[in-house]
Amino acid sequence: MSRVLIVANDVVGRQMAGPGIRCFEFARQLAGAGHRVTLAAPGRLDLDGEPFTIVEATGARVQRLGAEHDVAIVQGFALEQYPTLRHGDVRLVVDLYDPFPLALLEQFAAEPMARRQGEHQSTLAAAHTQLKEGDFFLCASEPQRDFWLGALTAVGRVNPQTHTDDRRLRRLIDVVPFGLPEAPPVATGPGPRELVSGIGPGDLLLLWGGGIYNWFDPLTLIRAVGRLAPAWPQLRLLFLSTTHPNPNVPAMWMLGTARRLSEELQLTGRHVFFNERWVPYHDRANWLLEADVGVSTHFDHIETRFAFRTRILDYLWAGLPILCTAGDTLAEMVGRSGLGLTVPPEDVPATAAALERLCADTALRRACAEQVRAEAARLTWDRCAAPLLSYCAAPHRAADRPAPGAVLALAASAGHLVTDHGPRAAELRALPARLAVALRRGPPGRLWLESRRLLGRAAVVLRTEGVAGIGRGARRWRAKRRRRHPPPAA
Repeated sequence: MSRVLIVANDVVGRQMAGPGIRCFEFARQLAGAGHRVTLAAPGRLDLDGEPFTIVEATGARVQRLGAEHDVAIVQGFALEQYPTLRHGDVRLVVDLYDPFPLALLEQFAAEPMARRQGEHQSTLAAAHTQLKEGDFFLCASEPQRDFWLGALTAVGRVNPQTHTDDRRLRRLIDVVPFGLPEAPPVATGPGPRELVSGIGPGDLLLLWGGGIYNWFDPLTLIRAVGRLAPAWPQLRLLFLSTTHPNPNVPAMWMLGTARRLSEELQLTGRHVFFNERWVPYHDRANWLLEADVGVSTHFDHIETRFAFRTRILDYLWAGLPILCTAGDTLAEMVGRSGLGLTVPPEDVPATAAALERLCADTALRRACAEQVRAEAARLTWDRCAAPLLSYCAAPHRAADRPAPGAVLALAASAGHLVTDHGPRAAELRALPARLAVALRRGPPGRLWLESRRLLGRAAVVLRTEGVAGIGRGARRWRAKRRRRHPPPAA
């Protein structure tokens, strides 16, 4: 069994969003398989009684934990926040289930171009670091795997070494979808029909099971409800949350736009409701089980193509028929398996017609719910996490990333050959270790360039320490290289 460190990119606690939930469920699955698991997350921790250790993530603590574990699982900007994980002997599992470079294009789409460019560059830098440093990568779907394989190819990680190791490249990147709890949902307290004024026992409740973010399209759904409201006075649309459990995540412009539209159509408090708090993770069943239909609508853009809408998984868990926009992986599953109805992007008449079918046809809702429950049985966390569990049972370094332990041992041996005399001997002894870092972190081409640079530095140090012969040899070698490869003209 392995010692596994999970470094969350978002808060983990009683209230948590998709990234935190995924880390939490990974920890439960790995601990259940017998691994010793530590989950490090930002912010205040309010969970206890779990079969793994939960700690607040700080730079010093993550650095220490990285040295004490065999495997580290990271998401998002974790390697930017905790760069020491990149330099140790821990095997790095990079979770790419959220194609965040695409999501952030939508998140900042309304900002000035200068800010958009800056955010995009920092996002690309974080993604590049992950792709270069990871030993094993996870994604949530086969389309995502295609996307990230292209990115891995672009940074040199799809190469003869990784191809020889596994010609399918599953040992480099595999699919681990968002999963469902093995146990069915059970109500443990009041739900929206008791807690939200204006939603009663006989109403037909549409549940939007999460936050309102810029890449979603609540506007089409609100307009469709407005069209149906005169003929269906009992129709209710509830947005489950208007806040985020992470205080560092700002409210997005789409939330304000949705509120204004609902007010303009005079639907707020009558047919459209906005829950003002984030429902705790372990209480969400109370809200899901009182809904009649789970809804999710989005725009037609590049984020949609590679998205994996985790709220759809909650609908599956609760046995809800689904109405969603076509165009992403889970929408394809909804249409293919008869889990509900899909509609074209931004098509108000089609969305209203689909809602009316679900409202009027109770037999259709029951048939969809039966298919949903059958599909849910295939998407439990223990099944979805199988590639991760297999990796942690026998963690390996990627074929194109040599094990740093052996390299550092050789570097240390080389360092002992250097004399202790002279004021710059310590700097010279450090050069082999720096060369080992270059070997661990990059492909052969990068190693060659770094070797040339470090050897030149060694020559300078030795020359200042009086080893004139080595210095003269290095100067002659560099002069010869300059004659063969003169620098380009300015």
